[in-house]
Amino acid sequence: MTLTAFGLNCTLKSGDAASSTQTLLDQLLDAMAGHGARTSSARVADFDVKPGVTADEGDGDQWPELRKRIMDAQILVVATPIWMGHPSSIAQRVLERLDAVLSEIDDDGMYPTFGKVAVAAVVGNEDGAHHVCAQLYQGLTDVGFTIPGGSPPYWVGEAMGSVDYKDLPKAPDKVADTIATIARNAVHLAGVLQAQPYPRPER
Repeated sequence: MTLTAFGLNCTLKSGDAASSTQTLLDQLLDAMAGHGARTSSARVADFDVKPGVTADEGDGDQWPELRKRIMDAQILVVATPIWMGHPSSIAQRVLERLDAVLSEIDDDGMYPTFGKVAVAAVVGNEDGAHHVCAQLYQGLTDVGFTIPGGSPPYWVGEAMGSVDYKDLPKAPDKVADTIATIARNAVHLAGVLQAQPYPRPER
């Protein structure tokens, strides 16, 4: 089967405003496409994602549209800027809305997200990339995603500096290497999990 990777850009910027988060996300998705994955992304700020922990909060909630694309994909990429040392509020809302998965665990204890791979990507002009990645990965594993081996790609510029990731002429070598490794491992792992799903418990 052709694997699908779907990226969520959790920048606070809506519309077509230039986004360093989008730049890193695009580089990562392009690398996955190089391994045969079909890729797409969405900017969460362009959707009316209501606060809550259910799959559909009603009253114009647009999370179900994003959720369908997440559930249709085998790989989820959550890309966020660092704000005050934490993931963006939008990234936190994504995790909160994914909490609905826990109410969908079947009688065998199988999550609907078992067999799906998740990757984090982080940019910012302040410290905290490892902390932000840890927060994202903890939440994503809690709701059933599997994390591939390798460091998540991140870039942190000079503290309070004026250069953003999107302003760089190309990805720094270390970042590019990390993107290449995690993209390769994510696509491989997703393929393995599709071919050999997690086992159901014996009865």
